[in-house]
Amino acid sequence: MNIMLFHSMYGLRPAVHAAADRLRSAGHLVRVPDLFEGHTFDSAEEGMAFKERVGKDELLRRAVLAAAPYSDQGLVYAGFSLGAATAQTLALGDAKARGLLLFHGTSDIAETASVDELPVQLHVADPDPFESHDWLTSWYLQMQRTGADVEVYRYPGAGHLFTDPELPDHDEAAAEQTWKIALGFLATL
Repeated sequence: MNIMLFHSMYGLRPAVHAAADRLRSAGHLVRVPDLFEGHTFDSAEEGMAFKERVGKDELLRRAVLAAAPYSDQGLVYAGFSLGAATAQTLALGDAKARGLLLFHGTSDIAETASVDELPVQLHVADPDPFESHDWLTSWYLQMQRTGADVEVYRYPGAGHLFTDPELPDHDEAAAEQTWKIALGFLATL
């Protein structure tokens, strides 16, 4: 499977490369574009401030440019937190998308978004400070309305970016369960 994996608000850090390597070891071709152009951050606040300076439109432009050469191959879009929001936006706009794998985040859905049974899997903390229960319920219903085939996995007591071993949010048991389920999902595409 061809996977386009987008980093979180912390930038393209070792944990993202490790995730890509995990996917590669399962036989997938994985690309990890650096939307922050080399900038990495030690706190979510620093990363969000950088995102605001660069602008959402510019980050989306960078993501589209990274994915465009490969989209004809039928990509699986994936991402962590901010990267998940980016992956979702691209997948919903790519008629050839093969799947959408979201870790720790979602995004708004355009009213006109429509897909043909796009497989979607979301892994999120429960509760998550950025993904409230009400938001996730609404997101789930809207994704179904688009025609997506959606699965949501919630991890009680885990921190927001629980798959990143370098962050205080890390929860090893939840992370391993996430990877087991995610790799199973990718194997079905």
